[in-house]
Amino acid sequence: MERDELKAWLRLSLSPGIGNISARKLLTAFGLPQAVFEQPTSALQQVANATQLQSLRSEPATLAPLLETTWAWLNQSDDKCVRHQVVTLGDAGYPQALLSMDDPPLMLYLLGAAHFGVNPAPELGQPTSSASCLAPEKGLIDPDHCLAIVGSRNPTPQGARNARLFAKALVQAGLTVVSGLALGVDGAAHEGALEGLSDGDNDQVATLAVIGTGLDRVYPRAHHGLAHRIAQHGLLLSEYPLGTPPLNANFPKRNRLIAGLCRGTLVVEAAMQSGSLISARLTAEQGKDVFAIPGSIHAAQSRGCHALIKQGAKLVESAQDILEELQGFDACTASSQVSAADAQTTGTDGAPESDRLLLQAMGFDPVGLDALQGRTQLETADLQAQLMTLELNGQVGRLPGGLFQRMAGI
Repeated sequence: MERDELKAWLRLSLSPGIGNISARKLLTAFGLPQAVFEQPTSALQQVANATQLQSLRSEPATLAPLLETTWAWLNQSDDKCVRHQVVTLGDAGYPQALLSMDDPPLMLYLLGAAHFGVNPAPELGQPTSSASCLAPEKGLIDPDHCLAIVGSRNPTPQGARNARLFAKALVQAGLTVVSGLALGVDGAAHEGALEGLSDGDNDQVATLAVIGTGLDRVYPRAHHGLAHRIAQHGLLLSEYPLGTPPLNANFPKRNRLIAGLCRGTLVVEAAMQSGSLISARLTAEQGKDVFAIPGSIHAAQSRGCHALIKQGAKLVESAQDILEELQGFDACTASSQVSAADAQTTGTDGAPESDRLLLQAMGFDPVGLDALQGRTQLETADLQAQLMTLELNGQVGRLPGGLFQRMAGI
C-alpha cells in the first residue's frame, strides 16, 4: 500500500459521522477512498447526509499524526517472520468471512506470522522469503478451521484449566483457537493453544487474538509476553487505529469479529451478564455452532453456560465432543490425536489414602472449610495441611470466599 492510499483510507475511517456502514456505501458508489474525496458535492449528496458531507470536506485533525505513526509501524520489523500489516475492505488479504457482516471493519491491523487469503506482499522492507517463516498455504487462517473459546475474566481454577486443556487438544487436532487476549479464560485459551503445538512446529497457526485496542498496545499488560508468542505462531488482529486505548465500549464490539472469524464458539464459564454471551449470541445468529461446558449449579460463573444450553447450545464434556460436531473435519483430525493425558479426569489412583478420602468428600462442587470438616471429621490444622498439599499438586483449586474445588481434566 502506498502512503497516499493509506492516507485516504485513514481519512475515511476517521471522518466523524462516517461509520463502517456509511463508508461501505460510499465505496460501493465511488470506488477507492481517493475517489470518494474527489467527488463533487452533488454526487456525494446522493449517498451522504448533510453532516457526513461536511465531514468529508475537511481533513480530521488527527489524520496527520496517525498517518505518521501507522506508516512507521508498517515499516517496523521486530522479527523476520512477524509482519505488520494493514488490510482494507476489498483487499485480497481481507478475511472473506467478515464480508457478510452488516458492518465489516473498513480497515484491519494485523501483527503476526499468519495471514488471510493470500500471502501478503513483501513490501515496506519485509523479506520475500525465509526458511523459518510460515509458508503461504501453511500460514493461512481458514475460518472453517477456527473455533472461538471465550469465558469469564475471573474464572474458577477449574474453568481456567478447562480453557487451557480444551484449547490444547483442539490445536493438536488441527484447529486454530480464537479469543480476545483478556484475563481469565481468554488468556488460558491462548496459552493452551500454544502448548498444543508440537515441539519445533512452525507450520500450524495455533491461535488468533482479536483485541480491543490499537496493536501498538497490549491490554492487559500482564499479557505482553503472551501477545509476543501469539505473534510468533499466529496473529493479533484489531479494527482500531494505532494508539487506541482500552475503552470499555470497544471490547463488546470486537466480539462480532471473534464470532465472524470462527466456525463455532465454546463458552467455558460465564455469568449471566457476561460479554461472552454476546459472542455466543452473535455466533448463533450467524447459524454457527455454540458449545458450552456445564458446571456446578451453585457457581455464578456457570449460570451463563447453563442458560446457553437451555437455549440450544451443545453441552460438551471433552474436546472430542466438539470435534465430532464439526462435520467435514475428519480429514484434518485423522492424523492428529487428542492427548490422552489431557483427556483423562484427575483421579485418585495411587494417591495416599488420606488424600483419596478427602477428594471423595469434596466432590466437584465448591465447598467451604467448615463443610469439609463436617464431612471428614478432620482437625482444622490437618485439613488445611492436606488442602495445601493437594493445591500444590494441582488437584484442588482455591476459590474466592474461602471455598475449595476439586480439579478435573477434560
